[in-house]
Amino acid sequence: MRVVEIDKNICTGCRECAKVCPAYAIEGEQGEPQTINTDKCVMCGQCVQKCKSYVSIVTHGYEAYDKVRKERGIPESVKEPLFAAHNVTHIDEVKKALADPTKVVMASAAPAVRTGLAEEFGYKLGTLSNGKMAAAFRALGFDYIYDVNFAADLTIMEEGSELIERVTTGKGKLPMFTSCCPAWVTFLERNYPELSDHLSSCKSPQQMQGAVQKTYGAELRGLKKKDIFNVSVMPCTCKEFECSREEMNASGERDIDVVITTRELAWLIKDAGIDFKSLKEEEFDKPLGEFTGAGEIFGATGGVMEAALRTGYELITGKEIPDVKIPSVRGGEGFRTADIKVGDLTLKVGVVSGLKHVVQVLEDVKAGKLNHFHFIEVMTCPVGCVSGGGQPKLLMDTDKETAYYNRTHTTYKMDEELPIRKSHDNPSIKKIYKEFLKNPLGEKSHHLLHTHYVKGPAKTVK
Repeated sequence: MRVVEIDKNICTGCRECAKVCPAYAIEGEQGEPQTINTDKCVMCGQCVQKCKSYVSIVTHGYEAYDKVRKERGIPESVKEPLFAAHNVTHIDEVKKALADPTKVVMASAAPAVRTGLAEEFGYKLGTLSNGKMAAAFRALGFDYIYDVNFAADLTIMEEGSELIERVTTGKGKLPMFTSCCPAWVTFLERNYPELSDHLSSCKSPQQMQGAVQKTYGAELRGLKKKDIFNVSVMPCTCKEFECSREEMNASGERDIDVVITTRELAWLIKDAGIDFKSLKEEEFDKPLGEFTGAGEIFGATGGVMEAALRTGYELITGKEIPDVKIPSVRGGEGFRTADIKVGDLTLKVGVVSGLKHVVQVLEDVKAGKLNHFHFIEVMTCPVGCVSGGGQPKLLMDTDKETAYYNRTHTTYKMDEELPIRKSHDNPSIKKIYKEFLKNPLGEKSHHLLHTHYVKGPAKTVK
């Protein structure tokens, strides 16, 4: 499946993309057009963020520019430079669904999208755009506006329960790795298939969201799942690959129909002539749009770990966690560890940010050097999803540090300002378990919210 490509007619062979590729998938001589080794590529899109070779109206003329724009299926309203490294766009599929009166089109956006989207409209790097994003979805014509933050809370209920089961009963391999990042999962499946049992069996929040929207969500709205068209907006290019995996159809239909990036959502908004700055803030639809601070921090490295610990502490001890802030698992790129006291148990946890740092961790797991660890979070992109390949492109390298810091700061600030900061306290999470799922790790949860991993390249349906 084509997700990330390099246009040989535009590429100048500077090899800046190769320097940031965590899978060493970009090949070619200096000064010559580069190619992507699809057997190695994990589709993270960091090359898309880094690429400096472009075609523009000003430099190359409208005819040359328009040719590339049409080849990529980019809206005519787009006038910005088009770079050699790019992700394959699915905007036309979204526009077609929105125009189809037989389709009920649902939108859901990942935590990190709201920290980047406003940058496309001239706002300061890292500006939060939660309410305006919801308003923009409605202005575009989406029928229901949900939030992947809800599924992040759902993920914690399942993943936290799974971790507790592995730690307390001995069932399942330790350390348990997170499975939220599809680029990381793809890397492990292809390169360390013998360690696939260490992955949590949980689907990513995106895929959980899609499954519940076409089952529980359909029941709530009196809809047929075949009429629902789920559009997911992600900071990540690899999510396009993830939704096409053949096992991602727990609802009986394809759970997520199409994925677009933060950049592509901005293109859609501009193409529709919507004045983003003048939009009045709106709310997401409930119950599948209600979330907690724990769900929001999924967008930053260490966020999944912290959210899991907030809930895990209370599930294990039966007591309220003394402080929901766990700064020891927060931080930048690399591998960091922490000992977390949970009642009589000391959890040994690790956080890997930036895929290049995971190889030594995996080698140590193979060698038995990390058997004393319980839980390890892995994110492919430099500081987590806020730095994803589908986020607004940072044309100046000097802007990168500021953008990453601001987006991360916005994420934690939103967490601090939300009235509920633990996933298991989310009223809508309680509601879905009471009315539909029954129990974490139960039969229905297992079918809809968990999956299996392959030893080698995953198969897709398109």
